[in-house]
Amino acid sequence: MELWLIILIAFAVIGVIALMYGIGIYNRLVTLENRYENAFSQIEVQLQRRYDLIPNLVETAKGYMSHERETLEAVISARNQALGSLKAAAEHPGAAGAMAELASAEKGLSGVLGRLFAVAEAYPDLKANQNMMQLTEELTATENKVSFARQHYNDSVTEYNTYRESFPPVVFANMFGHTMNAELLQFDSAAIAEAPKVSFD
Repeated sequence: MELWLIILIAFAVIGVIALMYGIGIYNRLVTLENRYENAFSQIEVQLQRRYDLIPNLVETAKGYMSHERETLEAVISARNQALGSLKAAAEHPGAAGAMAELASAEKGLSGVLGRLFAVAEAYPDLKANQNMMQLTEELTATENKVSFARQHYNDSVTEYNTYRESFPPVVFANMFGHTMNAELLQFDSAAIAEAPKVSFD
């Protein structure tokens, strides 16, 4: 066999190996991206549940807190803003701007919810209301689920970013359309991570 043919075969084998390796990197990047996007959808489910509970909470409180209209309106306004931010983030999970906007909206919502619960302390009949107790319990459970879902999302994002930045995937990532790291979802306020502490003694 002539030397040029051996060299040609060697280059062809190297080319096939490189192609297969590139395909493996591409598939891994896609898998990890799908994993963190799926993890975000779990956050979306739990936050949507939280947002669905809030109008019922406000409606229950409204009957007892007629003089607290401003607080009740602030809760609904913050809830609607957070819902809008969630929808935007769901369209672009992992995008830095979308994650920052959602975190900011959640911080605002947690703040006004905390204010609502603080004001509710002054209304013994409201604290004793069965519906209010049940809604608060559901909200607490949902807060815990949000926290777990967020941790899973952040773990998935970290795995994607670590693989994307490692060598040799970092060489191929831009070519395959994975040009940016995904953004972690960080809540500045501990209120989202910890359920509202409400006593119904």
